[in-house]
Amino acid sequence: MKTTMFKKTVLGLSAFAFLFTSCQQEENFEEVNQKTDLVIAKEYAKKIGYHPDDITIDQFLLPDGSTEERIFIEDDIALLSADFFALEDMNSIAKQFRTNNLVTGANRTIDIIGYTGGSNALTSTQRTALRWAVDNYNRLSGVSLNFRLTFGTNFNNEDMVVYRNPSNSGAGGSAGFPSNGRPNKFVQLYAGMDSYDTNVNEHVITHEIGHSIGFRHSDYFSRQSCGQNTNEGDGGVGAIRVPGTPNGYDPQSIMLSCFSQGEDGEFGNNDIIALQSMY
Repeated sequence: MKTTMFKKTVLGLSAFAFLFTSCQQEENFEEVNQKTDLVIAKEYAKKIGYHPDDITIDQFLLPDGSTEERIFIEDDIALLSADFFALEDMNSIAKQFRTNNLVTGANRTIDIIGYTGGSNALTSTQRTALRWAVDNYNRLSGVSLNFRLTFGTNFNNEDMVVYRNPSNSGAGGSAGFPSNGRPNKFVQLYAGMDSYDTNVNEHVITHEIGHSIGFRHSDYFSRQSCGQNTNEGDGGVGAIRVPGTPNGYDPQSIMLSCFSQGEDGEFGNNDIIALQSMY
């Protein structure tokens, strides 16, 4: 979910820095490599249809407090480097919209855990919001997905874990897309969500779970909900219009790029139609 938060990535120092000591020289090589990697990622982003300014490389916080490097697309989608550079291998089919990849077969029973450990624990409000979000999905008729919700810290064997990122002060969250028939595993809520009520947290969680099972933004072609006029493009993962949903802007969709303080956290009618068609 795109928010007004901007991510910061440390870029490399200029070449003259290499004139300093060997210790400093080693650090500078690392920084230049980081810059080079970002340049390559931005060039690749253009190739697969994303705007390069929407690409950053940053550390992705895991529930146990460890981090690993991810490539972020528009602050909302966080992908491992191998997954990002494999997007080219997807079938490009160029509106509710979904990716080429969906959750398949037995994987449609999804064990989801709300994380309760340390500073990455969901707040009490967010735990309630997660229950409501899971109920949103499980109560739908004609949808083969089934979420089994627990709370705790043992997330390794779970299909999906929802947790709080205290180091990101933005409002919103991040997730990934399905791969190999399985849902995206890690769903973050940013610390800025602490100031929002249960309904808005429910909205963001439902939205990020939506990405994790294959939803694109429903206004991917314009990002109108953010006051923009920008097409996110195919992005290498597909932007397939789900049959029975509108071609144009749907102001009631929970999958809009940006959200407001007045969200009720519930699916719009076209979101439900899309889920029934996808699953």
